[in-house]
Amino acid sequence: DVQLQASGGGLVQAGGSLRLSCAASGFTFDDYIIGWFRQAPGKEREGVSGISSEDDSTYYADSVMGRFTISRDNAKNTVFLQMDSLKPEDTAVYYCTVSPGWSPSLLKLWLLSSPNYWGQGTLVTVSS
Repeated sequence: DVQLQASGGGLVQAGGSLRLSCAASGFTFDDYIIGWFRQAPGKEREGVSGISSEDDSTYYADSVMGRFTISRDNAKNTVFLQMDSLKPEDTAVYYCTVSPGWSPSLLKLWLLSSPNYWGQGTLVTVSS
């Protein structure tokens, strides 16, 4: 079974930083996109960032561009989301997600999709 174990959430003041981690296991997809979605209270789910297994191409939502950085450690099957200059509007539950069979050219579309597999989520709260 695919398992996505997210961690690293917490409470931080505006302007601060957090680093989310996602330990992925249980899949042997050749090509996939893995990344992060989030859902704030009372709001719709939003794609935040994705990274392609094929060439490590990345894509970011406009709302986080220049502040968040996604990366992955292939040897440890772990994906990271470094979040800097956090704002109160970044407060949300962040979910690690993965979709097999998606090429790097589809990264932008992937952020608008509903990924196949979801982790349990980690709460990020940014105080003003």
